[in-house]
Amino acid sequence: MTYFERDLNTLLVKLTDGVDENTKRKLDDLKNSLISLRNENRVKINHSVMELVCAKHLILKGYEVSIEHSCTEGRLTCDLSGVKGYGTLIVEIETGFVPPNHALDPVTYNKTRIASKISRYSNYANKFGLGLPPYYIMPIPPALTKPPRYRGAKELEEVKNYCDLYYKNPPVSLEEIRNARLHAIYIIDVNGAGVKEIDPDTYMENIIYWSY
Repeated sequence: MTYFERDLNTLLVKLTDGVDENTKRKLDDLKNSLISLRNENRVKINHSVMELVCAKHLILKGYEVSIEHSCTEGRLTCDLSGVKGYGTLIVEIETGFVPPNHALDPVTYNKTRIASKISRYSNYANKFGLGLPPYYIMPIPPALTKPPRYRGAKELEEVKNYCDLYYKNPPVSLEEIRNARLHAIYIIDVNGAGVKEIDPDTYMENIIYWSY
């Protein structure tokens, strides 16, 4: 057994304590999907455990959940996809990781990454959410927490300029940014195997924020 399988099995024991057999089966299927993806070198453990914890939260809310779901026939793959009735949900997990080639611009890198995720993925579902660990302060551009009709041209251009720094092939379009929506923040506690779901405004009001 690899460390990846061992850690997922350990987590699954926590996640399935006290839940019904149907939920257990769904979580076990998702765990096996992650193991298959790991064998293809497509996922890493720190990201995968957060996906599994968040998946349980969504399953208990009535969603049918899939992991690493293709939104656009392979061009864009989301971390978690949920379907409940006629409603769809996408959740992207953010760990705060910064690659070595962005060691000197970590704030800009993360802010751009978050902006591009909200702009691109939220257009493929009725609702869009971001998942993060409790120890990561996510630099969400304030314009993207507002409903689209309240965003000014200057705010949209600022987000577009951020996205253009790193995303050129294809670029994030102004139309995607204009229509982007962020509906929920999922604070994922892997240690406690639980999730706290809050709205973006509450998150922005309560984080410690530094202006750079």
